[in-house]
Amino acid sequence: MPKAVWNGAVIAESDDTVVVEGNHYFPADSLDRSTLADSSNTSVCPWKGTASYYDVVVDGQVNAGAAWYYPAPKDAAAEIKDRVAFWRGVTVEP
Repeated sequence: MPKAVWNGAVIAESDDTVVVEGNHYFPADSLDRSTLADSSNTSVCPWKGTASYYDVVVDGQVNAGAAWYYPAPKDAAAEIKDRVAFWRGVTVEP
């Protein structure tokens, strides 16, 4: 079962991920919300839409903007609505 891990903590774990452009998008209900903090950062993908970010926080250490999601993805990316992906040192283990 895929799981996202950073700093020794499991941030998300689910056998229901959607892989887009090599990134596993985890369903919202698989997240350990205690490890995520809202971020004001956004970015725009031409085909997915505007992404919002979370900081990943484990044992007082912050990995800024290490998780992202599309709150209102474009139609072409509808399958990743309400899902979160990771980068910046967060590893996704099979």
